[in-house]
Amino acid sequence: MPSVTLPPKENALFKRILRCYEHKQYRNGLKFCKQILSNPKFAEHGETLAMKGLTLNCLGKKEEAYELVRRGLRNDLRSHVCWHVYGLLQRSDKKYEEAIKCYRNALKWDKDNLQILRDLSLLQIQMRDLEGYRETRYQLLQLRPAQRASWIGYAIAYHLLEDYEMAAKIIEEFRKTQQMSPDKVDYEYSELLLYQNQVLREAGLYKEALEHLSSYEKQICDKLAVEETRGELLLKLERLEEATQVYHRLQERNPENWSYYHGLENALKPSSVEERHKIYEEVWEKFPKGLVPRRLPLSFLTGEQFRECLDRYLRLNFSKGCPPVFTTLKSLYCNPDKVTALFSGMRSKQTLALEYINAAIESTPTLIELFLVKAKIYKVTLESRS
Repeated sequence: MPSVTLPPKENALFKRILRCYEHKQYRNGLKFCKQILSNPKFAEHGETLAMKGLTLNCLGKKEEAYELVRRGLRNDLRSHVCWHVYGLLQRSDKKYEEAIKCYRNALKWDKDNLQILRDLSLLQIQMRDLEGYRETRYQLLQLRPAQRASWIGYAIAYHLLEDYEMAAKIIEEFRKTQQMSPDKVDYEYSELLLYQNQVLREAGLYKEALEHLSSYEKQICDKLAVEETRGELLLKLERLEEATQVYHRLQERNPENWSYYHGLENALKPSSVEERHKIYEEVWEKFPKGLVPRRLPLSFLTGEQFRECLDRYLRLNFSKGCPPVFTTLKSLYCNPDKVTALFSGMRSKQTLALEYINAAIESTPTLIELFLVKAKIYKVTLESRS
């Protein structure tokens, strides 16, 4: 059955139905649907029936919604609206393959419909149809070449297909069209530059990525991301002395970030436990209140060094009143020797340990962790007696 063109009055009502759906004014949308369908000439108008069904679906009336949408589609098989609506209905039921088929049928009758193309691309990437996603994003780029989202979407398609070189070229072509002042702050452009740098890094072009970072550093707003990325790239390029300086600067900015210490270790490449331990001893002197530089050595120290480091770490946490201290030590529990060292004080001074934990519970009875520690003290007591 051919598509029925609505006269101006009914067409205006239909446009209001679409606006009501977009603004989630479903009750008003149903009223406008009724005004069109109550006219005997348009009682079987396919697109209105489809929109009524879609609106009812949003109100939880799924069976009635499917009946109306299918009825509308039978009355107007050439309508992109009917096919699009049917696809939205299928998508709401997580029938993604069926929804994609509906979107493709809709595009047969309106191949340049932006909204249908966007909906199709979202489902394609969700279903990991990356080739299809690339084709759809290319269509969107052709239709809207001036939009930033069109270029980024197309670049992402190649990025996901692991064609990093092509993705980087697309971003660079788009970047050339942007007339940006070096002194102007533009957060979107800044994120574009960071994304371009990410693509270069994933492509293994570390030297080019570092040059890119240096060239556009002033236009990137996220200075922390710039410094972290620089450290990562210098490590990749084996420029260890420069990487060491970067991670020292990052530590000064945030001495509680674990990744900065790992980066510093990779840059300094300690050849023994003693050299590795020395790295953290120097940091302790610089940041005497830092918890992370006292926690990380517990992972590789053993014996008396471990006990001394553990003692300092626990005392610092207890003096600060840090409840999750035992949670941060959980990763050590897989090592029996370290567990023994952790609770050796409890074995030798069980009464004193109970006095302290009872005092803590009396002070803060709502803190669950304290009861867990008390249970562990009792457990160690029973084990020592047996």
